[in-house]
Amino acid sequence: MTDLARAFPATRIVLNHFGGPLGIGAYQGQREALFPEWAASIRRLAACPNVFAKLGGLGMRINGFGFEAAADPPGSDALAAAWRPYMHTAIEAFGPARCMFESNFPVDKGSYSYGVFWNACKKLASGVSASEKADLFAGTAARFYRLTLNGDAR
Repeated sequence: MTDLARAFPATRIVLNHFGGPLGIGAYQGQREALFPEWAASIRRLAACPNVFAKLGGLGMRINGFGFEAAADPPGSDALAAAWRPYMHTAIEAFGPARCMFESNFPVDKGSYSYGVFWNACKKLASGVSASEKADLFAGTAARFYRLTLNGDAR
């Protein structure tokens, strides 16, 4: 994706679901070994100012967190703990002005509830400023997709 973004610098691109870090098949149980490579790839991609990142979708089975197989669905603290390295790396690399929280419902419904997801996002954003939270939860999406928020064109 980095090569594509560099080849078309005037084209705005959105990275969906953190780029889809894999955690099943040959990648199962390899999260700690693979994370540094994923993080380095994210940082290279974030150097392209035309790329934005959607932060969500980690509840899918393919990511290998195993939420869907647990006896009870996880709470927002468990989600925040599991996702913190991914969220913080992406937000640090792209900055809140190019990151947007995204729901992957109904797909992620098999792993946790909609409210639990958004509560986890709130917890993960607890250390950023009010304007950065505004970007993560709405502003970045409004700018990227050219939406109007409360009558205010972005």
